[in-house]
Amino acid sequence: MDLATALDWADGYKNAVLITIRRDGRPQSSDISYTRDGDAFLISVTVDRAKTANMRRDSRVVLHLTDPASWSYVSFDSEVSLSPAAQAVDDPTADALVDYYRAVAGEDHSDWDEYRAAMVAEGRLIARVTPATAVGQINS
Repeated sequence: MDLATALDWADGYKNAVLITIRRDGRPQSSDISYTRDGDAFLISVTVDRAKTANMRRDSRVVLHLTDPASWSYVSFDSEVSLSPAAQAVDDPTADALVDYYRAVAGEDHSDWDEYRAAMVAEGRLIARVTPATAVGQINS
């Protein structure tokens, strides 16, 4: 499947399944929300989750999107890079998480100070998923 076509199709959605590799080699799947940044997907994760530990150990991931109504799906074979965790309400990661929220929610948060403080308290960071190839089928 053409990667550009798959990326264009992904713009119509915000939810997917992130598949990471556990220490023992078995896959782990996590439901996530994403936004696009150029040819990459951005996902908000926390430092203490298994998927984050998996991605730190092995940067190979699959991002799987599906539309059951049209029997369409795309799986992106990808590499991930992780930002630092938000350490302060005004650091670059907290700023990126504000942008992420706006893109995924489609609106502003009701209290940005509260949101930024929560991002620091939760140890949130951004996973940047960069696809190399895509497989699947897209039906009209």
